[in-house]
Amino acid sequence: MKFFAYPVIAALATCSVAVHADEFSVFGPTVRPGARLAETHVFNGSGCNGRNRSPALTWKNPPMETKSFAVTMYDPDAPTGSGWWHWVVYNIPASTHGLLEGVGSADGRQLPRGAVQGHTDFGIVGYGGACPPAGDKHHRYIITIHALKVEHLDLPPDASAAMVGFMLNANRLGIATLQASYSR
Repeated sequence: MKFFAYPVIAALATCSVAVHADEFSVFGPTVRPGARLAETHVFNGSGCNGRNRSPALTWKNPPMETKSFAVTMYDPDAPTGSGWWHWVVYNIPASTHGLLEGVGSADGRQLPRGAVQGHTDFGIVGYGGACPPAGDKHHRYIITIHALKVEHLDLPPDASAAMVGFMLNANRLGIATLQASYSR
């Protein structure tokens, strides 16, 4: 059997070409994966003395069909039996690919138009930073960007974080996560 080596085929055979689609991802300039949260993002109250500022976040490569985003910050290690919701923002327009530091203030005036903040487990609207019990183990803080198949979630203004979570799961196309930790 004869083998004909054409120059183009021979050239391709010597190249190592890896084709990977860019994945949906999130980056926080002040939140490094696996690292300790800065005091800037720690709650101010309940024995904690942080600045309680929401972190800046940017995300890229969401699913093509994305019609809106949501952002959550959750502590699965809180000694509640069900974790602790620190931040819930939804109805973020699909044209948005990031949030500035501090937009999680209670008034929400710096959020993108139409975005809504839900109640945290602190009982407040807006960002509630890390504040695990003193002397407890390191807690994980999982920041998740949810790409959604709907333009907005139709929820009452007093919807619980669990209700928002239910709607996020029902309408999610994809997620990107960033995890940090904190203890005191």
